[in-house]
Amino acid sequence: MTKPMVSYKNVRKSFGEIEVLKEVNLEISEGEKVALIGPSGSGKTTLIRMLMTLEQPTSGVIEVDGTPLWHMEVNKRLVPANEKHLRNVRQNIGMVFQHFNLFPHMTVLENCTVAPIHVLGLSKKEAKERAVEMLEKVKLGDKLDIYPSQLSGGQKQRVAMARALVMRPKVMLFDEVTSALDPELVGEVLEVIRELAHEGKMTMILVTHEMEFARDVADRIVFLDNGYIVEEGPPEQIFEYSSNERLKRFLSRFRLNSVYPLTTRSV
Repeated sequence: MTKPMVSYKNVRKSFGEIEVLKEVNLEISEGEKVALIGPSGSGKTTLIRMLMTLEQPTSGVIEVDGTPLWHMEVNKRLVPANEKHLRNVRQNIGMVFQHFNLFPHMTVLENCTVAPIHVLGLSKKEAKERAVEMLEKVKLGDKLDIYPSQLSGGQKQRVAMARALVMRPKVMLFDEVTSALDPELVGEVLEVIRELAHEGKMTMILVTHEMEFARDVADRIVFLDNGYIVEEGPPEQIFEYSSNERLKRFLSRFRLNSVYPLTTRSV
């Protein structure tokens, strides 16, 4: 068996006396698309924020492409990672947040080239070539010289995706990327993610409440509740055949197409 691209081993996370994640074990293969679902407060976002090094696990080990993230090996034993180690491993991970976090004083193109130049050390020419390629991929190739204030919410979110993709991460994280958008803008963002997923190359972890979307793009669904992974499996198992009462109660809140699989648009 090949090593997983992402691995959580006995991971716990507490905020003060509140334990948000409890002994989580999860492996995600290279190229796999995994959707994290569950009620608010179940630990979904914390799980990916630890992978992005925005939150530190209370205990346990997280690995990316076989390399410990929050630990490093010294004299054949794991010790807490230093900032250099965190920075090196973190370069393999890209994340798109609920809010766009674009630099308002920079154009779309500048927003997408600043990190490749200053973090990866690319020349301005190389960074621009990468940025233009990714902006075209998210259907914003005609907005290079526009400022964020001139974009719709959906366009801003697609710029945020391009900015993450320019770094060529091995793993892409999406944290409720449509939750801050007006309903009419949700579709354009989900369609771009769907196209990325159907390309099949990149490992993707998506926190979402869009159940139809999760069923459409994910290879595996992971249902979290109260800090535990309660059930996981392929979409058909989770949405059609699960006998878990907690999962069924959660899914009953959503109107789901009863026909499986969904008919997807060509990309």
